[in-house]
Amino acid sequence: MSAVYDCSRPETRAEGLAAAASAVRSGRLVVLPTDTVYGIGADAFDSAAVRALLRAKNRGPDLPVGVLVGSWSTVDGLVLGVPPQARALIEAFWPGDLSIVLPHAPSLRWDLGTTRGTVMLRMPLHPVALELLRDVGPMAVSSANVAGRSPASSAEEAREQLGESVSVYLDGGPSGQPVPSSIVDLTGDEPVLLRAGAVSAEAVSEVLGAPVKTAA
Repeated sequence: MSAVYDCSRPETRAEGLAAAASAVRSGRLVVLPTDTVYGIGADAFDSAAVRALLRAKNRGPDLPVGVLVGSWSTVDGLVLGVPPQARALIEAFWPGDLSIVLPHAPSLRWDLGTTRGTVMLRMPLHPVALELLRDVGPMAVSSANVAGRSPASSAEEAREQLGESVSVYLDGGPSGQPVPSSIVDLTGDEPVLLRAGAVSAEAVSEVLGAPVKTAA
């Protein structure tokens, strides 16, 4: 049976984070607040758990799952290399609502969907999410909703959609305006803004020192 923990109270927050960490390490799913919308997450290196995440969302592997990290340094072990452009964006926007796509390290044994050798990374600006990530390590996280429905902006909305497929719900209060993260792809010759979200194209261009292309 799913459990919901109120993270606005110190005692239930600690209990909830411990329960969520245990669930993640056991291959189960959790819902966590982020600085954009609520996310449904699993151990990024547990392929069965990631498949369960996709089933809970009624989504196929053709839309791969991104990875949230708890620190800048974590990125170095996950990707083939961190180019200067990525470093600049990380320093400017992390923790925050910018996702960066890079070639992942070929030695990693994970299955996040049809990624074609890449991984989408983000460090969220939310204390509950960061505390969990720093405890359990990188997590595969997608918006907490069933495919075709609006992303959840509260733990209650997430539970209404995902129900018992999730073991632990961490309730961090309403997320505010449900604006997704922006996504910048750095796997090609030039940066490409795949999705315009909370961080504008102008802000990305300013950091990179040149106009960023937008996906067709």
